[in-house]
Amino acid sequence: MEQDWIAPGLTLLLLCEEGEEEYPQEYLDAKEMVLLRIKEFDQLNPTFFKNCDKNYRPAQVVIEYNGMWKLQDLLSIKYPRNWELQGVYSTVNGMTLDMYLMNMRNILMEQLTESELIVVNRCPEGTDRSGFRRALKVQNPMAQLIFEGMDGKIIQPSEEDLPYDVKGDKIVIDSIDFGIWYVDAYDHPELYLHKEVEFVAQAYRPKEMKENMFVPVRKIMTCCAEDIRFYGYPCKSDRKIEFKRGAWFKIRARFEFEQAVSFGNEQPVLYLIDMAPAGRPEEDVVYLG
Repeated sequence: MEQDWIAPGLTLLLLCEEGEEEYPQEYLDAKEMVLLRIKEFDQLNPTFFKNCDKNYRPAQVVIEYNGMWKLQDLLSIKYPRNWELQGVYSTVNGMTLDMYLMNMRNILMEQLTESELIVVNRCPEGTDRSGFRRALKVQNPMAQLIFEGMDGKIIQPSEEDLPYDVKGDKIVIDSIDFGIWYVDAYDHPELYLHKEVEFVAQAYRPKEMKENMFVPVRKIMTCCAEDIRFYGYPCKSDRKIEFKRGAWFKIRARFEFEQAVSFGNEQPVLYLIDMAPAGRPEEDVVYLG
């Protein structure tokens, strides 16, 4: 509970599922916390939260949510007027993550879409961190993702986790690895900064985008066959770029990390070096996880 957003005063903890360990009363007292157990989602309604505000006057409310309940249902509740959402934080068991991705991917991803921080803990030696990271972060690239070992210590990311070499001035990204690069480029732009990247993608230009820009994209399966979307980063040139929408090209571009016009916050931005017609990859959909 040692978070920057924890303000002095009472913390109301709403416990929606039982964990392996309980909160000792000594811990609750020391942290000035009151614990309320929630057995059914229907208990979480506007009247309940209004009474919480009236009866406890908490400085903050922490909801330890049930992973089998829909997160969107919680976010759509009408809360007291003076309440505001401070953050959504998620923990995932690294020993069972692979099983959830294989058998319950939709449920898992739905819970993580709004998370600002995802902690994958209890990761045994040999855990496929690269595979887990691209499966989780392509769904939510803005989230901070942290891996912890069996000892509870943070595992520092390594370049060796990537399927391509980032040590040289030119990085060649195979067709099947586009999704890995897409996620890692946002998460670790320092590995690619000012370097040349080469990959195969389709050319796309949103309606409001200038003629000297386009977006080389690939179709990425984020969680299931029904959820396939185009992903890519804006690419700029010093001249007008003409192409047939959806055509395939081999792109060579310089990688930068900056604010792109109409794209909001800082993100990867490509500066075109060359684009040549290319054949459609054998698998045009990139599967993650």
